[in-house]
Amino acid sequence: MGYVQNTKEMLIKARKEGYAVPAFNIHNLETIKTVVEAAVEMRSPVILAATPGTMNYSGRAYIQAIVEVAAKENDVPIALHLDHHETFDSIEESLKLGTKSVMIDGSHHSFEKNIEITKQVVDEAHKHGATVEGELGKLVGQEDDLIVEAEDAAYTDPDTVVEFVEKTGVDSLAVAIGTGHGLYETEPNLDFERLEKISSLTEVPIVLHGASGISKKDVQKSIELGCAKVNISTELKIPFSDGLREFLENNPNETDPRKYMQLAKDYMKKAVIEKILICKSDGKA
Repeated sequence: MGYVQNTKEMLIKARKEGYAVPAFNIHNLETIKTVVEAAVEMRSPVILAATPGTMNYSGRAYIQAIVEVAAKENDVPIALHLDHHETFDSIEESLKLGTKSVMIDGSHHSFEKNIEITKQVVDEAHKHGATVEGELGKLVGQEDDLIVEAEDAAYTDPDTVVEFVEKTGVDSLAVAIGTGHGLYETEPNLDFERLEKISSLTEVPIVLHGASGISKKDVQKSIELGCAKVNISTELKIPFSDGLREFLENNPNETDPRKYMQLAKDYMKKAVIEKILICKSDGKA
């Protein structure tokens, strides 16, 4: 029925129509199936995001194969996206397997080096019909093994956006406006003025990372100001682990993963549906 897509048309359409495509971090068969079931139920396009840690855990070829089956068996737009990859080699490996959407995170490099590494990935990815997300600015927090301390976090400088987009040819741009990875200890204060300025300078779809723990109001305001992709990770891990813990505590003798995984999946699916509604991507497939 379908095939694994890149994110170009998906995100351009979202930005134009005032919603965002949710990008959910997945890790294995159970989490992929849960996210896709919810997306199909809600008629939402969906991005399945895999970090280097997820690829090391489950294997690139396995993740690719599972997502290909999911896309083939369902009729909503599905993209497999490499999240926060930092090396050309790891990205190239997935491009050869058929991944059509990748992120090169060169934000820890100097501006010039970030442009250089991002352009290298763009040139290669475009040969494979894949889209590329770059990042300007650094988000505080932890994503797998990537840890950015608060004092090293840096907001995206709007004055560098045009040059970065033009010199790299990226298809989407992750920006730092005060969000972070993981859950927030205090209410995050997002810099909407900065986001508005960035959006006015480029037509490239903007990506909001670190949306777990951001209020519905703030996520939707970010979407209004040009964010066409919203990344969610921690707020899916929590209900999954809660469901698993609850089931095993109540059924200490259960040893069948087909049974003890079910509540975890149910709880996670509920969270996915909630995020799809916040992104206003329901009915947009």
